[in-house]
Amino acid sequence: MYPKQINPSIEEYLASFDKFGIHLGLERIQQLLNTLGNPHQQIPVIHVAGTNGKGSVCAFLLSILRASGYRVGRYTSPHLIDWRERITINGEWISNENLFEALDQVDAAIASEFPPTQFEVITAAMWWYFAQQKSQRNLDIAIIETGLGGRLDATNVCDRPLVCAITSIGLDHCQQLGNTLGAIASEKAGIIKPKCPVVIAKNHPEAIAALQAKSTECDAPITWVNAATRTDTGAIWQSFAYPFPLLGNHQLINSAIAIAVVQSLRTQGWQISDDALRTGMANTEWAGRLQWIEFNLNGKSCKILVDGAHNVAAAEYLRQFVDESFPNQRKRWVMGILNTKDQSGILKALLHPNDLLYPVPVPNPATTSPQDLAKIASAILKTEPHAYEHLQLGLEAAFDDQRSHDIVILCGSLYLVGEFLGQKF
Repeated sequence: MYPKQINPSIEEYLASFDKFGIHLGLERIQQLLNTLGNPHQQIPVIHVAGTNGKGSVCAFLLSILRASGYRVGRYTSPHLIDWRERITINGEWISNENLFEALDQVDAAIASEFPPTQFEVITAAMWWYFAQQKSQRNLDIAIIETGLGGRLDATNVCDRPLVCAITSIGLDHCQQLGNTLGAIASEKAGIIKPKCPVVIAKNHPEAIAALQAKSTECDAPITWVNAATRTDTGAIWQSFAYPFPLLGNHQLINSAIAIAVVQSLRTQGWQISDDALRTGMANTEWAGRLQWIEFNLNGKSCKILVDGAHNVAAAEYLRQFVDESFPNQRKRWVMGILNTKDQSGILKALLHPNDLLYPVPVPNPATTSPQDLAKIASAILKTEPHAYEHLQLGLEAAFDDQRSHDIVILCGSLYLVGEFLGQKF
């Protein structure tokens, strides 16, 4: 049994909801979940919000809880290659068959007077699927990443999460969330629930004030988290030493948040040993974020660093990483950015005058044209960038006559990273 509109693919079915765009609010998702029997109320949940780092926190927690012997659901967005990667249990994507079944249930629950958005449809499917797996004892706990914001995000339907986590706050999605750190933090703080523990990264004072106010209103106990400290063998946080597998110093705060969440779970009876915590940390993987990829391009062996870096703060993290890791190498940037982002801010954070830029389109209707990116970047770079009409042309140019000590970086959009990871050159 399949959704009426699915013919022939999940991709086409979900694309049919694109027309509703981004429309924040809980009425439609609550209607869907109520019709589905409120599956979200049947699952122990860790809820994670923030501007940058929430996906990494989810990755750390998944690995730690798996190492502790739990069956762990995880819901993240966006996907890089396939819709199924958003919904996983112990890191394994939901099967096509199970996603079809979940979407069928959601499709039957849609009320014509409450047409859902695309994100609400896939989120409802996730809740239904995880509840089914919980009833079959295939799932113990779920880690849920917000899509956009928090207060009005479709994931924000649980009254009693085990613990909430809020990562760093920055200026992103300002059209929907507000154009100040305080306004954005207030939206993220919407996931905080009465008397439920919350773990929060130390942020800008304006963001801290908003997060503190919401926590006080909810009488929610807060754990404020500072970044861990790097060591010769990994990292250390509050005297707990652990392996540190992910690249980039920004992961020091994300790993510390994950440890603080684990500490909260322990107080609630979840069995997570220090050994399991260290094993989980050591085994953490997060695709498309500071990831080195070796691939073949027209018969030539190439190596590239890929990272989403889709907002100014993430771009600053990426630039810091490449400067610290490769201080004497010229950087060649293959880049695409959505027109909903701060293109100028991202380019200023990433580019230095001696760098080279190869602007390409993002595989999304909201892409900034490569010509426009080139025009913005020309004010920063000594070498005038040329625009490339598709990704392969940009890659070919970046690796053409490449100096042996140059490094090539693909960034600017997770959609672009996904296109790269899904291609066969």
